[in-house]
Amino acid sequence: MEIKNIYLQKNKNRKSEIIEDIISTKSFKLEKISSFGYPTPNNEWYNQDRNEWVLLLKGQATLKFKKDDYKINLNEGDYIHIEKHLEHRVEYTSEDALWLCIHYK
Repeated sequence: MEIKNIYLQKNKNRKSEIIEDIISTKSFKLEKISSFGYPTPNNEWYNQDRNEWVLLLKGQATLKFKKDDYKINLNEGDYIHIEKHLEHRVEYTSEDALWLCIHYK
């Protein structure tokens, strides 16, 4: 058994987003995402085959949804459920943005 800390960073490369799997099975995945101010590249949209529950542990972020061109601002502690195939992207994150994401069927 190993104790880990969600706030410790494995990699200090702040030029891209860092995604770390915490738990992964066929029907469930828990991941930690460190964004470092890194938005989704222009004109790219996430269109996932699984539902996603997202918790912003640290920082601020803005998500944009393709349907209705809708934006939502998130602050520390805010969470949102994103249904599968709901196209979305990360428009903005603060340099210290840290997410916990659950992907499930």
